[in-house]
Amino acid sequence: MADVTVYRASWVLPMAQPPIANGAVAVDGDRITYVGAAHGAPGGTVIDLGDAALMPGLVNVHTHLELTPLRHLLEGLDFAQWIRTLTHLRKSELADPADVEVGARIGIAEGLLRGITTYADTSDTAAPIMRAMASMGVRGVVYKEVFGPDPLQCAASLAQLRDAVRELRAMETNVVRVGVSPHAPYSVSKALFGAVASYAIAEELPMAVHLAESAFEEDLVVRGSGPYAENWRSRGIDPDGARARSSVALLYEAGALRARPLIVHAVRVDADDIALLAKSGCAIAHCPVSNARFGHGIAPVREMLDARLRVGIGTDSVASNNRMDVLDEARVAHLMACTQTQSWRTFPSALALWHATEGGGQALGLWDGVGVLRVGAPADLCAFPLDGLAAMPLADVHDALVHGVAGSPARLTVAAGEVKVRDGVTVDQRRHSEDQDRFRLIGNRLVDVRLHMSL
Repeated sequence: MADVTVYRASWVLPMAQPPIANGAVAVDGDRITYVGAAHGAPGGTVIDLGDAALMPGLVNVHTHLELTPLRHLLEGLDFAQWIRTLTHLRKSELADPADVEVGARIGIAEGLLRGITTYADTSDTAAPIMRAMASMGVRGVVYKEVFGPDPLQCAASLAQLRDAVRELRAMETNVVRVGVSPHAPYSVSKALFGAVASYAIAEELPMAVHLAESAFEEDLVVRGSGPYAENWRSRGIDPDGARARSSVALLYEAGALRARPLIVHAVRVDADDIALLAKSGCAIAHCPVSNARFGHGIAPVREMLDARLRVGIGTDSVASNNRMDVLDEARVAHLMACTQTQSWRTFPSALALWHATEGGGQALGLWDGVGVLRVGAPADLCAFPLDGLAAMPLADVHDALVHGVAGSPARLTVAAGEVKVRDGVTVDQRRHSEDQDRFRLIGNRLVDVRLHMSL
């Protein structure tokens, strides 16, 4: 029993079953071997977390770790300006893969401090992100992005994607996977959507797409107007090639829904779109803070759940929402659902927390047992203190976590059986300090460049 670690806490939240008062979780290697009452736990090294909630590691179903150095640099821009400025800074100032990897490690460290153990990342660079995930010992999937709004680019874009994925697959481990992401309707042609979906199906690659996110996207797809359409015309691309009843209908017509993609955002969808996504077996990455930040609107999560869509919660990049905090996203998701439906009952705190853990694992569908505490599941855990003033009195542990603890550092984070955060501090402080020093230099350079940019 020397290798068994038993984590005790005043509350254990397995997610797949009701909360356990005075509970324990036993871990042997990278697997959970016991979940239940503390008095029935096996022998081993005991770590008593005290007055805390021990639960599965949080699952971030959508982020962009390569954009971590761009936090706070893009304030006050509309969505089209934001994308143009972000793209310029990333290509001109973040061309060094080593800088990207450092930024990704900083982003992951921030996530670990907030209890996040699984990351679904969408990335243009991809390789530095996979290296960062592997070096930090977290679970993740990196969806390699592909772009090409001109149908004439389709074959070349697909060939480049194939070459990139071939190299990335050599970097895969049992906890770090590669996927593909035809970026969005305003940056990918209908032909390329279909081609990438066929490739993903043939190669058994998970796929993610930014979809139905903004009014600008809707203008392009539904009306052939707006800034994206104007940009296409200036490049000699006919916007009518992207026309459809909706963004979801566009992907359906392209054959892209056959790949059962993870649909990121899904704000501007109607009942027909939701039914089509559900019928196609898609999942949703709900990013409430990013959606609110740009004024995109509120995704109809309750309707999605009623249609039996799998829904997880994502932070999007810290360049758009400024925080790597899934628990806070769950809080905002709960509040937005209350506003949208005029009732707290449609998406209560317990349900929001479930979608930040087990629901996120189901949305990704890549690893059995992610987001849940049960025997045989991966030993990905986090614990948050319940002895703070904002959590008192403890009438409902779920509500205390979502509304009283969000934004606080984790008391414990364990990824694949390895302790990453203890008492609100990352365990590898030397590595973290070195990364912070380099990240500060990268950030200072970016701030200087941004201050001298004309939009």
